[in-house]
Amino acid sequence: MTIRTKAKLYETLGELLYAVAKADGIVQNEEKAALTDLLKGHEWAKEIQWSFDYEASKNAEPEDLYNKVISYCHSLGPSPEYKEFIRSMQAIAEAANGVDRRESRMIHSFSKDLVERFLRDLEKLKNRKG
Repeated sequence: MTIRTKAKLYETLGELLYAVAKADGIVQNEEKAALTDLLKGHEWAKEIQWSFDYEASKNAEPEDLYNKVISYCHSLGPSPEYKEFIRSMQAIAEAANGVDRRESRMIHSFSKDLVERFLRDLEKLKNRKG
């Protein structure tokens, strides 16, 4: 993965974390603090924070962002960074009053959507070879 692609991937994480934080209607101070903690010492902290802040400044809709992120991840293909994405989403969701239903659904959907997509891609590759 090129540095440019990796930077874009982590900008996408910022969008995703904003979507999770905003899923319940408002980005709470505890979620912002959790993001700050997540980013301490992170190689891509600047890209993640910039993207989160940009989406916050636009008051972006969580579902729109989620769909944009999933589309990008599908086009990128499998990546070991997705495990970090899921852990980060969980940390943001847990930060304020526990994980609510909308946050939980978004986290679960992210995993499910990616796994289903990549399994379909794998099946297509098997069918081409066989």
